Amino acid sequence: MPDRLYTIGFRGKTAEAFFEALRVTDAARVIDIRSGNTSQLAGFTKRDDLRYFLQVILGIGYLYVPDLAPSQEILRRYREDHDWEAYREGFMQLLSDRKVTQTLDVTVFEPCSVLLCSEADATQCHRSLVAEHLRHAFWPNLQIVHL
Repeated sequence: MPDRLYTIGFRGKTAEAFFEALRVTDAARVIDIRSGNTSQLAGFTKRDDLRYFLQVILGIGYLYVPDLAPSQEILRRYREDHDWEAYREGFMQLLSDRKVTQTLDVTVFEPCSVLLCSEADATQCHRSLVAEHLRHAFWPNLQIVHL
């Protein structure tokens, strides 16, 4: 059971700042929860490149968990209306519909992991919603640290 879960977004970060932020954690892996992780817009965090960089630079693993990513429809609506509360409600319903609390292999979070998304600020990013959902569903004493 993890006692801590980190989150990080890469937007606005240099590769150096991103990897140095991860270096100071005790994370065993980065869990990618982006809906699009192969586009050129992902830069140094493009899925296959990131897997390589994490292993070579930090010696930590990489795992993609698409069930924790927002749907394209939820993202599209948020880009149009910027209504965070509607986004939050829609995303939480999506997690429920996907039955992530029943299907998610929670051992991937042990001993400690980092949730990865693109947004710089965790306060309006689905990674904070996922972290809170995991704390509520599995580990009530989980410490969430946004890098």
